[in-house]
Amino acid sequence: MRHQVRGRKLGRTSSHRKATLEALSNALIKNERITTTLPKAKELRKFVEPLITRSKVDNLLNRRIVFSALRDKEIVKKIFEEVGPLVADRPGGYTRIIKVGNRSGDGAPVAIIELVDYNDSKPETAGKKKKRTRRGSGKARDESVTKAKASC
Repeated sequence: MRHQVRGRKLGRTSSHRKATLEALSNALIKNERITTTLPKAKELRKFVEPLITRSKVDNLLNRRIVFSALRDKEIVKKIFEEVGPLVADRPGGYTRIIKVGNRSGDGAPVAIIELVDYNDSKPETAGKKKKRTRRGSGKARDESVTKAKASC
């Protein structure tokens, strides 16, 4: 039984799992959205959200803690200068997981994980779309009515 067994092993040793989560979190912060398997996305959320919480307060201790987890100066710079101020008023939930479906090769469940505040753009509409029906546009009917009235 798996009572109180935390975390997923993801079929890897602990060092491989740590490196995988580090690489995924670097890619997520760099691109703001990545596609991966659902279990990896759920584990990545647990790994990256405490780091984003640390990035709200920019001091040396927090930078060192985040750097020890990510080990990339450019990513640490981005998380403290862009992501941290953007989520400063948010109490948590910095990532969103969207289930996409199953991968065609092996049937693994695939998900998109993204940073919430970066991808809040709503689709633009050029104008109000006209409701279409299959009955026709009504032009032919209008013309026949005007011809009938004219002949009377």
